[in-house]
Amino acid sequence: MRPGCRRFTQQGTSLLELTVVMAVIAILAVVGTVTWDTGATELSAAHQEIRGSLEQAFTLARARGSNVTVALGKASGAGEHLPVQLSRKVKWGKPARIPLPPDMDMPLVAATTGEAHPILTVTPRRTALASVWFLNDGREALCMRLSGHGQLQVLRWRQDLLKWTRV
Repeated sequence: MRPGCRRFTQQGTSLLELTVVMAVIAILAVVGTVTWDTGATELSAAHQEIRGSLEQAFTLARARGSNVTVALGKASGAGEHLPVQLSRKVKWGKPARIPLPPDMDMPLVAATTGEAHPILTVTPRRTALASVWFLNDGREALCMRLSGHGQLQVLRWRQDLLKWTRV
């Protein structure tokens, strides 16, 4: 051997090692898929749909210079209809086992049907009929409260924490 030259040996992986690594990856993928909560994603998508539709209604009311009547959920009414597309796994209403958010009086309709005022009016001045909506996926829930000043507050019931958190 010449001085300064190193001898390199080629190291590779055997078929057995490759098989073991692939089996471990497959097991981790199956466990991850089983424990992955798609409901959280679907509730988040529903939240964004409603938020976007309300913003669209406020923009339309301002552009027209007149009130815009909107309907959510199963409601139908005259005026603009908010195009809220919910996943089949997301339902209107709050399951009975989930408590109301803190500092909230029991709504007469919203807790069971999902919407207290399914038809509301937004104005060019960005005011609205105050309302509340509940959505759930069977495990977790969203509470969306629209103030009379057009502010939307969204709370989420976290099953793992057993409490409402701000979104």
